[in-house]
Amino acid sequence: MLTYGDGLTNQNIKKLVNFHIKHKKIATMTTVKPPARFGEVFLKGSRIIKFEEKSQLNENWINGGFFVFNYEIFKFIKEDQIMLERQPLTKLTKINQLRAFRHTGFWQCMDTMRDKNILLSLLKNKKAPWIRYK
Repeated sequence: MLTYGDGLTNQNIKKLVNFHIKHKKIATMTTVKPPARFGEVFLKGSRIIKFEEKSQLNENWINGGFFVFNYEIFKFIKEDQIMLERQPLTKLTKINQLRAFRHTGFWQCMDTMRDKNILLSLLKNKKAPWIRYK
């Protein structure tokens, strides 16, 4: 199992592992649909035909940063400086050895001060979905 370490989730790890085992592939990536930071505008030429304020991304899933790998992953990592997302995951996609575990629960990255403040606010208000409160 691997995580980037810059995200928090309430993902069920047991379900992720079971999904990986069931699909018998080299790699499983957690995919998420994060909330959009901005309103989405749909255009036809210069005419706005639809506007949705800060909804969740409609079609696109992104890499949630939580993985399960079989030992075979090391066949795809040949050097110390290899970037996981570029060579190994791209190659696994081409040979049908990467599966997406779709997590629809809470997920939040912590890449910016804004992200940190969102997470700290959830903690302060005892509304952090990744913590079980008594």
